[in-house]
Amino acid sequence: MQPYRPLVAAIPVRNEAERIGPCLRALARQHAARLTHVVLLLNNCTDATLPATQALSGRLPFALHVVERTYPPPIAHAGTARRAAMARAAELAGPEGIVLTTDADAVVAADWLANTLAAFATGADAVCGRALIDPVEAARLPACLHEDDRAETAYATLLDRIHDLADPDPHDPWPRHAEHSGASIAVRVGLYHRAGGIPAMPLGEDRGFLAALRRVDAAIRHAPDVWVSVSGRIAGRARGGMADTMARRLVRQDEMLDESLEPAMTCLHRAQARAALRALWRQPVRPMSWLARAERLAGQLMLPAATLVASCAEPFFGLAWDRVEAASPLLRRHPVRRASLAVEHQRAARIVLRLLHARAPALSALGG
Repeated sequence: MQPYRPLVAAIPVRNEAERIGPCLRALARQHAARLTHVVLLLNNCTDATLPATQALSGRLPFALHVVERTYPPPIAHAGTARRAAMARAAELAGPEGIVLTTDADAVVAADWLANTLAAFATGADAVCGRALIDPVEAARLPACLHEDDRAETAYATLLDRIHDLADPDPHDPWPRHAEHSGASIAVRVGLYHRAGGIPAMPLGEDRGFLAALRRVDAAIRHAPDVWVSVSGRIAGRARGGMADTMARRLVRQDEMLDESLEPAMTCLHRAQARAALRALWRQPVRPMSWLARAERLAGQLMLPAATLVASCAEPFFGLAWDRVEAASPLLRRHPVRRASLAVEHQRAARIVLRLLHARAPALSALGG
């Protein structure tokens, strides 16, 4: 028996007449769980997407809601469309429901919904899945793109493991992944509203939404068994998205890695600082010993003690961490050059991980 009702998926769509059929049919073929509604937000479509969806409407096991929008060019991007689609989905789901989002060129796995619900059953407020390029289309891409992606993903996994060991998250245990793709995000409606919905950003609305969820202490699970297959095209519909990235790298390899990646020691300091701040923020009664610990951590992070103490007064730990992270010079982000990834950064990350596994005294937590 399906434990959550209703379940509503939201999909922003821009000129996807050829791919919207496989997308909807995959949503219809879910095992052991079923969507209640699917919202398609047709964003400035000029092709045959609308008749393609209308032809399928009566043959699907869920109610299909097609919303057409014509936005002015400055806001006719994926952030606007996904925000509008999710807002409509949240209305349909109601306060106790769950809303999910994917992309119009995505084909979800047959157990996508069931595995997402299994993650919610463990206490998650939001569940992130993986986006894997369709193997047939992936085979057409040059080897250099696959090599770049493997190297970047491997390094992201090493950094994520550092975070997992230095600041474990009980809601997101290892193994997990490090993706925050709009191709597979699910969230409880209450947390969706608490976070302010999908930000109407021209780029990175999915990452922006996950950051907003973290600021309000949502329990986020990066479930390794939740995945979707996405297209491997290099002429995308969303400016600045994955297709644009691949097209750019075909011409010239990016000098820097993704902005979310950083040197291993900076990553370690970030994870340790977050763990130390969390311990302070959680303590409701704050005696003189608490103030001494706060002052010590503030000194290590090169912050005025008053800044750190004020941060601990935030109602959510995520807000407190945002303030501290933005203010601390020690936690300033430093980009990683791709050319030095294999020799310098991956080696450093593995050394940090070995020391963390050994619980070396040299890596004792900040603020201890």
